[in-house]
Amino acid sequence: MREPRVAVVHDWLLTCHGGSERVAAQILKLFPSADVFTLLENLPEEGRQFLDGHTIVTSFLNNLPHASRYHRYLLPLMPCAVESLDLSSYDLILSSSHAVAKGVLTGPRQLHICYCHSPIRYAWDLQHQYFEEARLGHGPRRWLASLTMHYLRMWDLRTVPGVDSFIANSRFVARRIEKIYGRQAAVIHPPVDVDDFPLSRKRDDFYVVVARLVPYKRVAVLLSAFAHLPGCTLVVIGEGPMKKALLKTAPPNVHLIGSQPFEVMRDYMQRARAFLYAAEEDFGIAMVEAQACGTPVIAYRAGGALETIVDGRTGVFFDEQSPESVVRAIRQFESIEPSFSPEAIREHSLRFDARNFRSGYESFVVRQCLRQEFDSRLREWAESRIASPMGAAAGV
Repeated sequence: MREPRVAVVHDWLLTCHGGSERVAAQILKLFPSADVFTLLENLPEEGRQFLDGHTIVTSFLNNLPHASRYHRYLLPLMPCAVESLDLSSYDLILSSSHAVAKGVLTGPRQLHICYCHSPIRYAWDLQHQYFEEARLGHGPRRWLASLTMHYLRMWDLRTVPGVDSFIANSRFVARRIEKIYGRQAAVIHPPVDVDDFPLSRKRDDFYVVVARLVPYKRVAVLLSAFAHLPGCTLVVIGEGPMKKALLKTAPPNVHLIGSQPFEVMRDYMQRARAFLYAAEEDFGIAMVEAQACGTPVIAYRAGGALETIVDGRTGVFFDEQSPESVVRAIRQFESIEPSFSPEAIREHSLRFDARNFRSGYESFVVRQCLRQEFDSRLREWAESRIASPMGAAAGV
């Protein structure tokens, strides 16, 4: 039996730390002979380990000067770039898409499974927020951006029939896929390296947030809340365009310490009384990493947080992205703080371990291959995969 040719398609590979890159890395562990297709690739040398042994194919965008640095400005060219990737010789297409990767051209004999981190956020429900963050007010720049997004939405919808099956990283994203694309999606939560975040029972007298300092993360809301909590300390880890403005408004009990090495960031997570998060996230890997340390999470009651936090057991929610709501949640947390068990919190985080992701993902892919009508090789491969150790572990 000839092994099917597998192509893994990812939007761009510019960082090894993002949630979507972690998904791509785990998919490649399952399919070590797969070739990788991406619009842009400029990973630092220390972050390229998961690509070792794989053929990497990039689009014409990768040849443009400074393309990786200014890749977001290339958005209007990305539909054309992803369609230029030639996948015609592959049997199984596995895309990991948060922008345009799902738009690769495929034929009727090919099976295309898309792990959708989200439909293009800045083209759909978050367009107005994106314009605000980009400081696009009124006038020609705003009109041009609106026209670009309109074109991108039309192209995005045109590519939906090219996907045979969708996987969402959360029920929240599955709802977005249903609303925008009119398609049902299976839910397989993204992998979290919980082994990199060991349990700690030691707690110091501070709270911590780890986030990029951009408007939608709502770190400013947390700073305003701590202005009303002079007896509490907040440590903010992260960099971003809002840092200067936040430094100007930070009360004395808030410490912005910028980006930190992984070991330092993890140490703060392990020692904090609680991990704070005010953004509405599609999933929110950082909240799971904190729980892996045994640290409770105080988060906005929306998005992926509803799927990763158990109210009163692994954390506490607040209902509005406002300082008053955050203050109420912190006071509620402190009133029940002794009831939180670091061991129980970590146990909950293990549901999102990378091994569970690989098991669930392979099981889904194998089931789709077994249903493939037009390529007997995929069915035969899927049947052999069931008998393999990984297939057995996946419970196929």
